[in-house]
Amino acid sequence: MQTENGAGRESEPSSGPRDAPSNAAHSSPLVFLTLGALGVVYGDIGTSPLYALRSCFSSVGGVEATHDNVLGLLSLIFWSLILIVSIKYLAFVMRADNRGEGGILALMALAFPERDKAVGGRGIWLLVSLGVFGAALLYGDGLITPAISVLGAIEGLEVATPVLKPYVVPLTILVLGGLFSVQRIGTGRVGSMFGWVMLLWFFTLAALGINQIIRVPQVLAAVNPVYAINFFSANGLAGFHQLGAVFLVLTGAEALYADMGHFGRKPIRCAWFGLVLPALFLNYLGQGALVLQDPEAAVNPFYRLAPAWALYPLIALATTAAVIASQALISGSFSLTMQAVQLGFAPRVAIEHTSSSARGQIYIPWINWGLMFACIGLVLGFRSSDNLAAAYGIAVVLTMIITTLLLFFAARRLWGWSGLKAGAICAVFLAADLCFLGANLTKIRHGGWFPLVVGVLGFTLMSTWKTGRQRLRQRLINSLLPIEDFLKDVETTQPPRVPGTAIFLAGNPDGTPAALTHNFKHNKIIHKRVVLLTILTEEIPFVESERRVSVADLGQGFHRVIGRYGFMEEPNAEEILKLCKPHGLNFREMETTFFLSRETIIASDRRGLARWRKHLFALLARNAQPANAYFRLPPNRVVELGLQVEI
Repeated sequence: MQTENGAGRESEPSSGPRDAPSNAAHSSPLVFLTLGALGVVYGDIGTSPLYALRSCFSSVGGVEATHDNVLGLLSLIFWSLILIVSIKYLAFVMRADNRGEGGILALMALAFPERDKAVGGRGIWLLVSLGVFGAALLYGDGLITPAISVLGAIEGLEVATPVLKPYVVPLTILVLGGLFSVQRIGTGRVGSMFGWVMLLWFFTLAALGINQIIRVPQVLAAVNPVYAINFFSANGLAGFHQLGAVFLVLTGAEALYADMGHFGRKPIRCAWFGLVLPALFLNYLGQGALVLQDPEAAVNPFYRLAPAWALYPLIALATTAAVIASQALISGSFSLTMQAVQLGFAPRVAIEHTSSSARGQIYIPWINWGLMFACIGLVLGFRSSDNLAAAYGIAVVLTMIITTLLLFFAARRLWGWSGLKAGAICAVFLAADLCFLGANLTKIRHGGWFPLVVGVLGFTLMSTWKTGRQRLRQRLINSLLPIEDFLKDVETTQPPRVPGTAIFLAGNPDGTPAALTHNFKHNKIIHKRVVLLTILTEEIPFVESERRVSVADLGQGFHRVIGRYGFMEEPNAEEILKLCKPHGLNFREMETTFFLSRETIIASDRRGLARWRKHLFALLARNAQPANAYFRLPPNRVVELGLQVEI
């Protein structure tokens, strides 16, 4: 087991489910999985109608609400949803599943297995770094989504009566505070309701849109892509800049891939084509029809679709949908953090399980409270969804670009596509992504810098931790005595053997753990039975039960035990010891002691990391969760031996 939190990579990831635990839920009826996908996967993109179209006509960089501009924007929205969501993500990206799991880190593991990284040179490491940067950018998305979704929903009070405008920001902060405060309880009890609420939400979106389309049916002409082309011709550079606002309808598309492991491809696709896409576009058409009829309605076309009697119920439903959308991003941040820890890109953190049956329901306190304070700060700083929309999008589009680049390599490796075929398809997606990026770059000075700063900080922390662990690991490996030499020494010197079992946590499955050599050096004794325990994290989400544990008898009363976990699983030392029984190793708790080394990192003048990164790495290491808690060791059976290491 690697007390330094580096993870071994042994198997090569492959595409397609392999009886992983995450796929157990996929045996549920399709209709229930589809309903669940509505509640978890489509919350973010489903609440975009609250603020997307109004941002196109906002006072900051918006266009006039003329007939041609409205139809042009609606055409851009429709074809963006088709190209990016329907074709790119649902038809292509979701085919690249890491044994049923998706997400940018899973795609990175598929595109570049560990053995390829070792021999790939700088080009491979650059792309891997882009993948890590893309994961870091998702935290920026996780910060803005709750703020903009809840704020956009509660802004409906301004439409109801201007008297309530001063209460919008305080109510938003109150809702966000309540949302983050209940995270430790878990979403299990309310999760079953999410799908039904979002089902009602999407039917409401469709109904509101249809009601207005009937009055202005000519808005249906917007499906003609000629209107999109004419929009650029008429507005020039200003029209191109509006792609930044149009892109808001796509925020949440990355979640379709990231949450694939929870439901599978088919339910997510059924939900999109059967309900979500029609409901979204009908609502956008309805908003456009309303603006055609009354250009003044462009200030907040979503809420002005509703009749007066339905306004307050709609605000309540929209706020609930926004909370659900926020919940999906918060839970996604928890899952992303756990994956980063398991893949060696983040230090160990305290992870609490909020459900005894659902593996994916976890709670990470410091991530939760960090997100809460950042979201509240965003609401206080920007104060309106229009202002937040200026900061939204650039992190998401950068993540989409990185996904496209990784898809090219994954397609060649997984599906055997030629460079020409993979390049031609990915070039289409990349061209669209780059257009959206160009339009979003104008947002940087209006707030788009914020998610970029979050991404850069996240990447700095993740890359520093990964590189630091590699340097530390190499330092420890160089100082380790081969186990064969240690056993020969034991056989020659015949040291005193004391009763009981000593389990030494070994980061390297070949060498002698530093804790073992230190204990032998200072105490001059060895236990009657010694177990060298190593846990390897493989680049697949879940490891089959028959491969979980392997045991080797090294002689002299020594045994090597290797436990394997996927990057979606949490290591559990006690579980591994129980699985050793069929291999002839039976452990009695009161006769077993765990030994591990605790490294104290000292920044030196050695070449490699910059000195400030060495100090950052040492700080992260000091604040990482203790190994005994992370690996679930019995607290009263652990002995820690200090070790100073210079890097």
